Amino acid sequence: MAWRRKKGGGRKEPMFGLAAALSELRLSPADRIPGGGGASKKSSRPKSDDVDDDEEELPRERKPRVSRSDARRRSKSRGGRSIGRLVYWGAVFGLWSAIAAVGLIVWVGAHLPAIQSLEIPKRPPTIQITGADGSVLAIRGEMAGSNVALKDLPPYLPKAFIAIEDRRFYSHFGIDPWGIMRAAVANILHRGVSQGGSTLTQQLAKNLFLTQERTFQRKLQEVELALWLERKYSKAEILELYLNRVYFGSGAYGVEAASQRYFGKSAKHVTIAEAAMLAGLVKSPSRLAPNRNPEGAEQRAKTVLAAMADAKFITEAQAQASIGHPSYNVKPVGAGTVNYVADWIAEVLDDLVGQIDQSVVVETSIDPKLQAVAEAAVIDELAAKSVKFNVSQGALVAMSPDGAVRAMVGGRNYAESQYNRAVTAKRQPGSAFKPFVYLTAIEAGLTPETVRQDAPLDIKGWKPENYSHQYFGPVTLTQALAMSLNTVAVRLGLEVGAKNVVRTAHRLGISSKLDANASIALGTSEVSLVELVGAYAPFANGGLGISPHVVTKIRTVAGKVLYVRPADQLGQVIDPHYVAMMNTMMQETLLSGTAHKAELPGWMAAGKTGTSQDFRDAWFIGYTANLVTGVWLGNDDSSPTKKATGGGLPVEIWTRFMKAAHQGVPPVPLPDSQPGGLLTTIAQAVSPPGAAVAPPSSVPPRPVPTRTSSVRPGADSGLDGWLMQRLFGR
Repeated sequence: MAWRRKKGGGRKEPMFGLAAALSELRLSPADRIPGGGGASKKSSRPKSDDVDDDEEELPRERKPRVSRSDARRRSKSRGGRSIGRLVYWGAVFGLWSAIAAVGLIVWVGAHLPAIQSLEIPKRPPTIQITGADGSVLAIRGEMAGSNVALKDLPPYLPKAFIAIEDRRFYSHFGIDPWGIMRAAVANILHRGVSQGGSTLTQQLAKNLFLTQERTFQRKLQEVELALWLERKYSKAEILELYLNRVYFGSGAYGVEAASQRYFGKSAKHVTIAEAAMLAGLVKSPSRLAPNRNPEGAEQRAKTVLAAMADAKFITEAQAQASIGHPSYNVKPVGAGTVNYVADWIAEVLDDLVGQIDQSVVVETSIDPKLQAVAEAAVIDELAAKSVKFNVSQGALVAMSPDGAVRAMVGGRNYAESQYNRAVTAKRQPGSAFKPFVYLTAIEAGLTPETVRQDAPLDIKGWKPENYSHQYFGPVTLTQALAMSLNTVAVRLGLEVGAKNVVRTAHRLGISSKLDANASIALGTSEVSLVELVGAYAPFANGGLGISPHVVTKIRTVAGKVLYVRPADQLGQVIDPHYVAMMNTMMQETLLSGTAHKAELPGWMAAGKTGTSQDFRDAWFIGYTANLVTGVWLGNDDSSPTKKATGGGLPVEIWTRFMKAAHQGVPPVPLPDSQPGGLLTTIAQAVSPPGAAVAPPSSVPPRPVPTRTSSVRPGADSGLDGWLMQRLFGR
């Protein structure tokens, strides 16, 4: 072997030892293994001028050749090892998955009550409010009908639910794997939730024990509870529980409540079409309720009928015959202003019977017909004249002379505002408070014909004025009250003492705090409409104290009586003799005074108007021996109206309501009122308190006197001129 020098030449360093020995070693072609073929071939890579020949001929390490049989054996060995690894890791994964599943079940179960202690919860209590005629006015709480046994229902009713909600109800064990798979595939294909895989048992578990939230945890809890229900109860028991607890919309829980709500009859008597509609509501009760979406409910019912026919629960002929419009009754229960009454009842119920833990029926004194008339009177008048007078709200309370509320309107639209202006709101009554001032004066020895001066007044800088800014000089108390003269009322208040006026008002039924000052005579202390109407009731009943009330009896659904209203024990709060005087004076308000627009043919009526400062409130409280009714109009923000007075809109609403309320009712005179005109009235007024008074029943109704042409007396005529006008028509 010969050494070749590099092309560039250069000095070669000497080498010693092993390196020197190896440097002389070279392989010749004869030393190579024959048959390789590759050794004789020269590399196709072009040589670089920068690489010397010695580097190109350096020895290369060659791998030993492996036979095909050895390669196959090695391949099989590697495949076996891969399968083994796969089996091993699969087992590890399966073990950990099982551990995770058990842990998840334990974790979910830890957030449930102990299964052993689980019981079917009681229905939440329902408060059913009925009118004086027994009709249902409103329902508070969930509308739950009585439980209906499965055997008492027509067989096609439960089958309708099974057909549309859980076709394999009798074959699964609480959960339906096939149903879950079907729902999963449908949801994937529709890229959303189009079907549900819950069984009837799962739905029952959710309704009884869980919330409606859509979470994975809740779903797992639902599964566990469904398995527990299936283990503890039979299929028939589960189906019966489901039918009596499922929600059907419009506040109805259970098939009995839903059937009564939508069809006006028991679930025992529903038709196939009605059963299909009920079953269809479960999917979306709020959206498909027939009172909100009759077309949607009908279409869903058709789907249920088709499912029932497909499941062979009914024939095709029955399905076709049932397609149509079932006669459902969708009259809203408790709609309108009667809800103000229902809210008032809910507030006082706890004081009457304590905490409600069972469904009850509350019997009330509300007359549904009068309630409808009162609602229409307030709403219609406001709709026609609210813009003209800048009045946005109104309220009305009507009660019998014993304090039983017959109608109540707390506002013009309950849906927009649940604020009860008849009970909760307190406003200045204005001149509607004056009867308490005049009664105090009469009890102090004055009479309806006592004369007082109507003239300007200055009380430490406060100068009360009459509405008309006119003064009439000497006037009687009857005249002053009828014309609502402020200066006379203030003088009387100062004469008898503000504290005595407050005591009189509280004695008659005003419960609000009243400020005992000079302005109390003009109604500057705030009161509610219901208490003001109640304080007028003694004038209509002969002087007996009353407490305004609406609840007469409370009983359970089974009939157990929990409460019966006792009779009022307030006794006589006004001497009957003074009642006669006050009725005589307040009758004049309707005949020739500020309420002269009030008309009630054939009936003796009395009352008083009221207008607060800056026309913020307009009142009229009027009464007969049959009914005491008060009307308030104003704005919730106490902003001034456009000169709305008590003698205007309130009197118009009162007249419309009272005419309807007294239609067909035999006229009855006011207690202790005397016929015979003004001279008889004067004679009765000056008689001593102990004088005998004819009972109301023995006195025939007095004809309504003809109104005089002039409401107010001339300022220069004084008392004599007014008397001559009343006596001789001059």
